[in-house]
Amino acid sequence: MTGVLPAKRICVIIPAYNAEATITDAVKSALAQPLVSEVVVIDDASNDATGKTARKAGQEDERLKILRPEENIGPAAGRNLAIANSSAPFIAILDADDYYLPDRFAFLPDQGAWDIAADNVLFVPEARECPVAPGDIDRGNVRALEMLTLEEFIRGNIPHPKATRSELGFLKPVISRAFLQTHGLSYDETLRLGEDCDLYIRMLLHGANFGVSSRVGYVARVRPDSLSGRHRGKDLEALLTASLRYPHQDLDPETRSILNDYLAHLRRRHWLHAFLEIKQERGMKEALHFATRSLPAFSAISRGVVRDKIHAAWPGSKDIPPARYLLSPK
Repeated sequence: MTGVLPAKRICVIIPAYNAEATITDAVKSALAQPLVSEVVVIDDASNDATGKTARKAGQEDERLKILRPEENIGPAAGRNLAIANSSAPFIAILDADDYYLPDRFAFLPDQGAWDIAADNVLFVPEARECPVAPGDIDRGNVRALEMLTLEEFIRGNIPHPKATRSELGFLKPVISRAFLQTHGLSYDETLRLGEDCDLYIRMLLHGANFGVSSRVGYVARVRPDSLSGRHRGKDLEALLTASLRYPHQDLDPETRSILNDYLAHLRRRHWLHAFLEIKQERGMKEALHFATRSLPAFSAISRGVVRDKIHAAWPGSKDIPPARYLLSPK
């Protein structure tokens, strides 16, 4: 693999909670990568055999380490725990129900021009046979990374109402440990949602170079789910609170405007999820009281409810496409 990182330079972190059914694919695909020196599984106080299954999948490979907190600490804290218990100069996250394609890291150029480098993501239905063979998809060519600006990344996390979910926060990049250490950055442990996106934004705010390749190396399994039931209201509230801490005053007017659009998007999502939770737990009367506290909240909730009802009634709305890319592979 000429032109890529030297061998044994990447630590793959696999946060896992009750992932017994899928952890084998994740662990095996990570250990199969020539550039990987460490695989750290965080068995986050699972109630099933996640840790045992992960160890079996490793087949006594010395690169595999399994850590199990005494209580569930969440995905952000789990990532930080794994980083603290590893030493490779580069870090890559792999969700426990996802997996890597062979030679996933072949898109990486020599270190120096990037602090974060991400390849494309292929989304497949949960039931699709694993693994997806490289010949089944268009992996694109290995070529120079295209650099993302802070503005482009933030804008890429504000979904278009008619678009399939394709936020850039779903990217699973390789991250420079040295950059995190130099700037004192880590995952925000108050977050159980959006912890990756939050870290990428804070890295970009500190001047990180974020390179992206359209080559596909990461496969994400997709489960059927409703648009409004995917996250808890308090998780969205925590993400909004964390995002409000970004240094708005230090940004140029265009970037500040884009960031404000992103914050408005998070507020609308939080209002809608909070309304639905209150309705389910305390009834419609309490939910309406919450919705009518402000005109912006009422507008966001009304539009969200109508949008979700239309989506649910649309023929084939719950069907998951056989495969789709986060980015165009071309």
